[in-house]
Amino acid sequence: MFTGIIEATGSVAERQRRGEDMRLRIHTGKLDLADVKLGDSIAVNGVCLTAVELPGDGFWADVSHETLKRTGIGKLQDGDPVNLEKALTPETRLGGHLVSGHVDGIGEVISRETCGRAERFRLRAPGELAKYIAEKGSICVDGTSLTVNAVSGAEFELTIVPHTLQETIMDGYGAGTRVNLEVDIIARYLERLLLGEAAADSASGLSEEFLAEHGFLGRQE
Repeated sequence: MFTGIIEATGSVAERQRRGEDMRLRIHTGKLDLADVKLGDSIAVNGVCLTAVELPGDGFWADVSHETLKRTGIGKLQDGDPVNLEKALTPETRLGGHLVSGHVDGIGEVISRETCGRAERFRLRAPGELAKYIAEKGSICVDGTSLTVNAVSGAEFELTIVPHTLQETIMDGYGAGTRVNLEVDIIARYLERLLLGEAAADSASGLSEEFLAEHGFLGRQE
């Protein structure tokens, strides 16, 4: 688990294709690796990866075909900057929100504009994730825990303060940038709980009709 508070930015040092999988070496910059051992988890742009080698200035990780398919990790090029966070411990301050490091989908930056000293970003999420994104709720973008300021369909807005721009890779975002998205884990579990026994039916889904039938929404006559 992670908090979505980026500890350092690093860069892609080397990529090795291994069939349908990939081995990736990440240069970790100022990230303190003193307490990291083989097998530990480190989030790279919000993707939980396992350190399989520790060469001193970073780590190697194996990236499965499934991860390459569901995230933007496979599109990274040598030298590309990345957000980094070590897995949380019982002593870690939970300054963001609970993040699993399991990316739900890839979003896209639609626009960016200056708003005072901050920057306002508008992003579009995959349609199937829209129901999990709520105004003033939390979302993880490339591993960064952020507050949603507004929502319209599958599009949502973020206001990013100068400190976050400086300490993450977000200052490099522009229209067309594709980003890893992880929705709030609580929203996902809530959906399954509301489904109850219907969750065992793979064809079931949480709809307005289902919520109305079970008393969560007023019926429309």
